[in-house]
Amino acid sequence: MIVVIDYDMGNLKSIANAFKALGLPVEVSGEPDVLARADGIVLPGVGAFGDGMKNLERRGLLPVLNDKVVRNKTPYLGVCLGMQFLAELGLEHGEHKGLGWIPGSCVRIQSKNPALKVPHMGWNDLQLTRPESPLLREVADGTAFYFVHSYHFVPADTACVIATADHGGTLTAAVQQAHIFGVQFHPEKSQGAGLKLLRNFADLVAARA
Repeated sequence: MIVVIDYDMGNLKSIANAFKALGLPVEVSGEPDVLARADGIVLPGVGAFGDGMKNLERRGLLPVLNDKVVRNKTPYLGVCLGMQFLAELGLEHGEHKGLGWIPGSCVRIQSKNPALKVPHMGWNDLQLTRPESPLLREVADGTAFYFVHSYHFVPADTACVIATADHGGTLTAAVQQAHIFGVQFHPEKSQGAGLKLLRNFADLVAARA
């Protein structure tokens, strides 16, 4: 079972519906005991970094997340804000502690092209830096995905970066560290390519279950 975490941030129904469209078992829940039974975890989100981390803490989800993902190695997919939480620190409206699973910081996009505004919004092509990643299976270099964000994850070690996008400079579009994955774009809004990526994650979950 894949659990999409409900922590009062973002459109949870759309990503759950994307998994259901693929015929995959999924549950949306913000209850720690449900999360504890998950075979795979998806943490989506739209909004401010600090607010999101406070919501996870308020709902008592941080201990079970660390237990499931760090200690038990349950596959994790962070989407948009859920990817940014992987950082040690978020710099949106002050400094906020993240999950810290992948060293680095989440910082505001600094576009070098004045014609390209922030937020970075709309379709953009991926440049695959680690096409062998199982999350990117059968996703071609140059495939377009849908982005909406003003901040992006800058990892301390770029070896975890599996795909980038350009928006007046290179942005981290997707990361992988072992069983931990994150995508800055929205697969649930990215049509067939997005569904393929979610299928790939579900296949990873099934292989480990």
